[in-house]
Amino acid sequence: MAPTELNPGIEKLQDHARGIFQAAVEEADPALALERALGGGSDVPLPREGGQVRVVSFGKGACSMGRGLGSCLQKAGLEWSGIAVVNRENREELAGFRVLVGGHPLPDEAGVAAAREVAEFISASADGDLVFVLVSGGGSAILPAPADGISLEDKLECTSRLLACGAEIGEINTVRKHLSFLKGGGLAAGLGGGRMVTLLLSDVIGDDLSTIASGPTTGDPTTFSDAAAVLKEYGIFEDLPEAVRSRISAGCRGEVPETPKPGAAVFERVSHRLVGSNGQSLAAAARRAEELGYRVSIFSEALVGEARKAGADLAALLAASTPGAGPCAILAGGETTVTLRGGGRGGRNQELALAFAIESASAPEGLPWVFLSGGTDGIDGPTDAAGALVDPFTIDRGSRGDLSAGEALADNDSYTFLERSGSLLKTGATGTNVADLQVLLVDS
Repeated sequence: MAPTELNPGIEKLQDHARGIFQAAVEEADPALALERALGGGSDVPLPREGGQVRVVSFGKGACSMGRGLGSCLQKAGLEWSGIAVVNRENREELAGFRVLVGGHPLPDEAGVAAAREVAEFISASADGDLVFVLVSGGGSAILPAPADGISLEDKLECTSRLLACGAEIGEINTVRKHLSFLKGGGLAAGLGGGRMVTLLLSDVIGDDLSTIASGPTTGDPTTFSDAAAVLKEYGIFEDLPEAVRSRISAGCRGEVPETPKPGAAVFERVSHRLVGSNGQSLAAAARRAEELGYRVSIFSEALVGEARKAGADLAALLAASTPGAGPCAILAGGETTVTLRGGGRGGRNQELALAFAIESASAPEGLPWVFLSGGTDGIDGPTDAAGALVDPFTIDRGSRGDLSAGEALADNDSYTFLERSGSLLKTGATGTNVADLQVLLVDS
């Protein structure tokens, strides 16, 4: 085992990497982001005379966003009634809101019941009312709304199979929209009267409004035929529950109404505003790294694809580092995927970091470096870690007993190896979610 004490500079780099990551998370604080977007209350839209203010907030940042909007509404002298639907880890009491809980990462029946309550609340809006919809990452799972004839178990099996195949979020959402009555513009379509203002904290790379939380208030450009194509491309269509196959096939034949499309009349009463994103957090990380004295470069603002390949690609930059060039920080933001090949435990950030550590063997000998890959929500896969923070000694520390780094990666068991090496990054639930960030620091 090679302790970090052999190179005191590693501990400094680790502290800096955590600080850079924390700056990115703080930039996406839902309450602060929302208050910035609304000028602290001076830019709050107003209902028409006699109209009421209704608020629906859902996702991992539901309570934080609700608190931020509540502060702005108070400053504007407005009263409101609201519903917030959040995961258990981020639940808090919230003045002016009925707070409900939905399952995450796996949806549950409590979330289904919450979705029905939200739909009724939205449909009860009258002319003159102003309806705020606050959307944050995790909203698709936390507020599940299976379409008629589709059970929650049907949707879960479909999503699980897509995830296991390494499908990207846009592909998964294309399918989910056509198995739901709220996603793909369905929430906006249920607006009773008045106007709807959607404020979004984006966990989607590129910030496509129709993809964030599966676009509940945005026209859906995808079709049943697109959903069928995704399922058939991954070769899983015939293995799905009969209810799913039946609905998708009926939709392709025009026997089931399509999701609301861009340009539909209801969207004339709906507006959107992005209040936080991965790109904004990546910029905050870059500013913090520069403050710490690093020369900063951005490797990618849209890091996607297989996590282990992304880790290898980033490690190639380390191998090309020039000794004597001074401290540098290489940053990236995105959301990779993992194709399940084994039965281990981990998440995409842990797998990415482990792949990086394995490939770092080709780095110049004695070069101090650390690499962090973490989810801004503090939760990476079905684990208690946000990701991992690896260094030149990670592989040596973890390679004890009967588990090698290569074997762990092959079995999708990054958590076990990284826990053994002391390289897990644990932040706890952060109350926000703007996808993932990677931080490579090299003191060359």
